[in-house]
Amino acid sequence: MTREQETVKAFFTELMRSPLQTFPAFRRELKAPDRRGVYVIYDPRGKVVHVGRTPKAKGGIAQRLRNHMSASSSFTNQYLKGEGSKLRGKYKFRCIVVDDRRRRALLEAYAIGQLCPTHIGLG
Repeated sequence: MTREQETVKAFFTELMRSPLQTFPAFRRELKAPDRRGVYVIYDPRGKVVHVGRTPKAKGGIAQRLRNHMSASSSFTNQYLKGEGSKLRGKYKFRCIVVDDRRRRALLEAYAIGQLCPTHIGLG
């Protein structure tokens, strides 16, 4: 295994150990990093439904998760039929900040391969 592969695997372990948080109820604040990274979304039964990263989000993970709650993403449009509000108070997420662009992409790909989410954004 290369050093880069070991690094990606270590990031995955850290991601899976990060706190599981519930999407906020209406009028509650989302508590997520404003830096770029990778996140995993779970349905109310605990099944992984989406793995994503923040390639461009200026507001980082928090902005991307807010996009999902407001139906401004392929995940909510395809998987939740445009009803991002379904995430609130029921679905959960965990995330990790990854500043390096390449490592973010590799971690997202590795997490998708390990977790086999329901939605992978094939459009």
